[in-house]
Amino acid sequence: MSHENASQTPAFSRVQGAPRSDDLAALEALATDLTAAGFSHARIEEALGERAMAALGREYPVAARRAVAALEEDPAAAPLAALVRLFLLAEELPSARVAQAFPRLGGQGALDLGLLEAAPSGPGALRSAVDLRPHASDADAELWVASDLGALQRPGVLRHDHVLGIGQASLTLAAATIRRPAARALDVGVGCGIQTFHLLAHCDHVTATDLSERALAFTRFNLVLNAAALGLNPASLGERVRLLQGSLLEPVAGEEFDLVVSNPPFVITPRRAGEDESERFTYRDGGMPGDTLVASLWHDFASVLAPGGTVQMLANWEIPESLLPDDATATDPVTGTEVPGWAGRPAAWTPEGVEAWVIQRDVESPEGYAETWLRDASEMRDRAAGEERYAQYLDDFASREVGGVGLGLVWLRRTAPGAPAGVGRRFESIEHPIAQPVGPTLGEAVWRLDAVASAQIELVHAVVPDDVTVETHARPGDEHPQAIMLRQGAGLRRVRLLSTAEAGLVSACDGELPLGSLARAVCALLDASAPGSGPSAEELLAAARDLLAQGFLRFLAPGE
Repeated sequence: MSHENASQTPAFSRVQGAPRSDDLAALEALATDLTAAGFSHARIEEALGERAMAALGREYPVAARRAVAALEEDPAAAPLAALVRLFLLAEELPSARVAQAFPRLGGQGALDLGLLEAAPSGPGALRSAVDLRPHASDADAELWVASDLGALQRPGVLRHDHVLGIGQASLTLAAATIRRPAARALDVGVGCGIQTFHLLAHCDHVTATDLSERALAFTRFNLVLNAAALGLNPASLGERVRLLQGSLLEPVAGEEFDLVVSNPPFVITPRRAGEDESERFTYRDGGMPGDTLVASLWHDFASVLAPGGTVQMLANWEIPESLLPDDATATDPVTGTEVPGWAGRPAAWTPEGVEAWVIQRDVESPEGYAETWLRDASEMRDRAAGEERYAQYLDDFASREVGGVGLGLVWLRRTAPGAPAGVGRRFESIEHPIAQPVGPTLGEAVWRLDAVASAQIELVHAVVPDDVTVETHARPGDEHPQAIMLRQGAGLRRVRLLSTAEAGLVSACDGELPLGSLARAVCALLDASAPGSGPSAEELLAAARDLLAQGFLRFLAPGE
């Protein structure tokens, strides 16, 4: 196991097939050139146009190429145009054009750093050796992120030790992470460093681990290149960042952290007899059968959490065919309570003493799942090999009677003695669009759940949040509505069906009277109109507790 140190040649600063990060002066010159050229997301979008950028994101580069050609008519924009051609479009350029893009670093400097390489077309032509693009972090400035070139930039199947760049999964995790101050944070499976960049904005120290030496090399390059924006001393990264090589939690065994984030190699991949590690796409495949890697990591997170420490990660889980129907249920082995069928395996992975909030965002069929990941690595470019691999996916799922694969957000917390444990063990499916970024919503929800757990609900003064609206549904001529629903316009955008009593309680929540008084008044009114037909005050208060927990009601703030 290697680690970041203060030696003459720091660990991971010179790794074959990755950009070098041991020449601090060269990286400073690179940062100066990128800034001077306006190599930022906003400037590139302004230059190419939103539609061309959107098409490029869908891997259709024609509109972007046309826009760059128009940009080149302005001599002042030549450096930016050259950088876009090199790194976003992965085109070859003559060395004279490259020199325009790197007036301080120089073309040879870019070659020495491993950013560029000789192009196959002939002497004097250069092309990118890495993907390099802007990324907006929590930092006070835009960052530049280097990673491996994608299939659009280098046609063909990806290399098996591919280092993924700014993908949708990494952006999803960054947007979902609750940003709270923390002394020690851990990034498991750092990749090119996206989560670590965000963690540095609110954590004193970050430890980043990865099995891949190349991934750690890319991360170190990105940290040094963006040192000023991230508030780092490039000559002494270890003051705030530690890079460790090893599998999952092995490099930090025996340590404890306040916050852990992970976008692990969770993709369920069929195992083959005699397969070699070099055949795996290590950025997504942990080498274990089924969802074993996620299960073991999920269960073991408690061993590296400080009391009250939290985990946020993305995960996949297999759903047995028998538990796939919407009305199917399973049993949480810790609490003995019923959970949705799809949550049976995640509940079993969550040990006693750990709270869990799992939000399933989607369910893929075995066929759809196979197609997604075959496409991700461009494996279908070889049709015969791709179809054989497709069949292996289907056989693998069938061998375990898997009917679907759940994909979602995972939040875990190690229970702290004496602290409220309001989240408990919650498993919910929210497959509709939600407000982004969702991290602030989740953070507020955790606070609210803790507050509800320790509150005397009958004494709480509550109001309806501004984003919550009521909908009534009735057929023409009906005297009373057939259904009354509350709908959240922000956050998780939940919808809840209300009983008549619950609707009356919510309508009365203006903060003037405590919930206990409101519940008794509503029950008295209903009993007067139809004796014995309504809930008890205790039952209505239980519903009020749930409405507060889900955010359909909120605590009245002091002074409101």
